[in-house]
Amino acid sequence: MKPIWIVDDDESIRWVLEKALARENLATKSFSNARDAMDALQTSTPQVLVSDIRMPGESGLDLLTAVKAKHPGLPVIIITAFSDLDSAVAAFQGGAFEYLAKPFDVDKAVELIRRALEESLRETSVEQISADTPEILGQAPAMQDVFRAIGRLSQSNVTVLITGESGTGKELVARALHKHSPRADQPFIALNTAAIPKDLLESELFGHERGAFTGAQATRRGRFEQAENGTLFLDEIGDMPFDLQTRLLRVLSDGHFYRVGGHQPLKANVRVIAATHQNLENRVKEGLFREDLYHRLNVIRLRLPSLRERREDIPILTRYFLAQSAKQLGVEAKRMSDSAMQFLSSLDLPGNVRQLENLCNWITVMAPGQAVEIKDLPQDLINEKGTAPANFMPPTATGFGSSQLQNGAAANYDAPNGSGFPSGITNSVPAVLSHANGSHSDSWISLLESEAAQMLSAGQPEVMDALGRQFESALIKTALKHTHGRKNDAAVRLGIGRNTITRKIQELGISGVKDE
Repeated sequence: MKPIWIVDDDESIRWVLEKALARENLATKSFSNARDAMDALQTSTPQVLVSDIRMPGESGLDLLTAVKAKHPGLPVIIITAFSDLDSAVAAFQGGAFEYLAKPFDVDKAVELIRRALEESLRETSVEQISADTPEILGQAPAMQDVFRAIGRLSQSNVTVLITGESGTGKELVARALHKHSPRADQPFIALNTAAIPKDLLESELFGHERGAFTGAQATRRGRFEQAENGTLFLDEIGDMPFDLQTRLLRVLSDGHFYRVGGHQPLKANVRVIAATHQNLENRVKEGLFREDLYHRLNVIRLRLPSLRERREDIPILTRYFLAQSAKQLGVEAKRMSDSAMQFLSSLDLPGNVRQLENLCNWITVMAPGQAVEIKDLPQDLINEKGTAPANFMPPTATGFGSSQLQNGAAANYDAPNGSGFPSGITNSVPAVLSHANGSHSDSWISLLESEAAQMLSAGQPEVMDALGRQFESALIKTALKHTHGRKNDAAVRLGIGRNTITRKIQELGISGVKDE
């Protein structure tokens, strides 16, 4: 935590505050004039600043102005004499957190500084963008469209509406829009409007004056003030109460707002990015969302794809989340087997990226061993798929599902095969899959048994490997046919990784593949 700066030309006041704060284990740094403090601001910042208002040279109000211009979220406490309350009012108008009237009670001064300290730490946690936050991960075409849109908007301050299902990463996109905008070195403030009780949301957005309501012991800056010159991200905007939508519309229209209980308009220089998982057009038709506000927000719309629309990104996201989770716990990162990764890529995951991240945290803590197999995944995921782990098979272009495997004799084959397909699948599918003239009503499981029986009777070696290769070849060729030779598309359809399908195409000598 940064030190508390004390600026006063009276050495006795500096000494008293230093000793009182030292007893509270709070670090301090003192200045005898405002100019020295201004110079120090060029290279460092305090957690809280306490300054006298009248000093030789620059005044405390001059210092307050300089601080707010560079660090608008920094709480400043002004020390003033009873005879100088007009200056205290001016200090509040300039953004001071509170004032101390001379002579002051030391215990009350420490209590006030502690309140300012809590506010400062809260705002720091809200505004700070983690230095190790990665760029958004994604190689799918749908995500590349999002990246291109972020690039086009990089030099713009235009209002953006981000839509998409819950958990798709709307806040990450908002942060990226801010990071690559002219406001990048200014605050990014995020607020989930659905997470704040209706009675508190107005104060949270616009701040309140001291005494505006019971419990308002001090003037408090709202999110619009905290985001001054920067970006305000309003998540779940569709859940904002109707009466507050009117106040938000006014800010977007003329750039002015009032604190709760305030009578002086405040100017807001803030870029607003809103997000919602709801259909705002329907909300407007239902009378739950103002049409004029909708049009104010919907200047540029970015739609984020669900994870179902970008399954090819699941492996890279999984590896990233597993590495992050392991780093946080100080353990070695777990590794997903090909079959387990294939299984994950086939899931719908309605919670999208957020659900995948939580799943990776679960795997890091709960999965036994370093290599994670399907059977090590949460049982509810396996049950939801409707298959036993050893028999899992994602939907493929052949039209055969996992339930057909479960109900047939082929489900008994579960030996490891190292093929990149789940155990119990690759080595259990008939060569006669290539008999495309046969009717689907003919049980292909029976055909498999017949084919296997003939090969075994003939004493043919490595029966499972031979049948497995024919199965893989048939599946991949069928998928390539459906995707007109596009390898990456075929991998997505089959629910396998791009590296896996590339390796299999080479091993099986499959031709007619387009380079991508």
